[in-house]
Amino acid sequence: MALVEGNVSFPQGFEAYGVNAGLRKGMLDMALIWSKQPATFSGTFTTNSAKAAPVVITQSVAERGLCQAIVVNSTNANAMTGDQGYQDAVSMQTQVAQGLDLPPGLVAVASTGVIGVPLPMHLIQSGIAALVNACHSPEIPGDGIAASQAILTTDTVAKTHGVMVTLSSGTVRIGMMAKGSGMIHPQMATMLVFITTDAKVSKSVLDDLVRRGVEQSFHRISVDGDPSTNDMVLCLANGASGVEIRSADDERIFGQALVALMQYGARQIAKDGEGATHLLTVKVRGGVNESDAALKARTAVRSSLVKSAVYGADPNWGRVIAAVGSVGLEFDPGVVDLTMNGMPLLQSGQPVAFDEQRAKDLMGQEEVVFDVDLHLGDARAEAWGCDLTERYVEINARYRT
Repeated sequence: MALVEGNVSFPQGFEAYGVNAGLRKGMLDMALIWSKQPATFSGTFTTNSAKAAPVVITQSVAERGLCQAIVVNSTNANAMTGDQGYQDAVSMQTQVAQGLDLPPGLVAVASTGVIGVPLPMHLIQSGIAALVNACHSPEIPGDGIAASQAILTTDTVAKTHGVMVTLSSGTVRIGMMAKGSGMIHPQMATMLVFITTDAKVSKSVLDDLVRRGVEQSFHRISVDGDPSTNDMVLCLANGASGVEIRSADDERIFGQALVALMQYGARQIAKDGEGATHLLTVKVRGGVNESDAALKARTAVRSSLVKSAVYGADPNWGRVIAAVGSVGLEFDPGVVDLTMNGMPLLQSGQPVAFDEQRAKDLMGQEEVVFDVDLHLGDARAEAWGCDLTERYVEINARYRT
């Protein structure tokens, strides 16, 4: 397995495009991912009861298990927009299907942006027309980077990567693009993530691999504790490589590669949290089981007190222990160890004397890692977040204006 530079057009048989439809002045704002053949399709979706119209439509596509195109718009979530919002999402699906000569049931829809505002359908329709035209024009090359830029909102960078993995009958590719910066909390992914692969995978196996991968990655990040209305992680497997996941070993190896790519994406999203200046990582080891270790790690990364301390480079380690000890199963404060970027802060439940200035210097690094050893078992997990800054408040105080 090798992580490489890549995006959703990295695997064979996929193209991606990004255009400016006028939703954002002078910026790309609509994207299309297209597989040249129908792809096995899996997804995980927001658990928010106020789910957006495109989520409802794309869930239906995922249930049927095949998809060939995904259309995405930024700036507008098409959430809490009533029956008109649903009809607008259907219209997006239908226009793409007609333009690519596909059944509508093979087209997924995703939206991100402001909630409660009707879609400007005249702009959406012109954007889809441009995307479809690009698919039919040999002189217009697919551009996965442009597609990844077109789905951003408050993100400061596009989030893409790829992985190559060798299975028993050959090598396959997996590509990813994602967006997410605010409204990030592990009650689903609180983001949009699109994954493509040229491996041949059955629906049941892909469903299981995506679900397990999300649990170990996108469910373990938090920026602000606010779950969104539009979250989805979607995966298309078109089999264009001719390499099939045939055995348990193939499934294991492919699953490990998928998790590695998802975790890379999760870290990118956490690092690019709104207003963030540091990536915050909390590792919990010695747990009773993995789910409890993950819960403890997630609780620490979403703690406003921990996040504020990281921003201020304040080695106030008690906040980490308080967060970890507040949830889940067993916790024995008398045996816990804690380090921060390798510096011991707590050993066997006893504070360790440390140099304050060195600790502040360590917390000034791009990534701040708290490593907690519970000494209760063999399970481990980690979660990712970011610091909490004044800039986060500034961005969200004026999000619509």
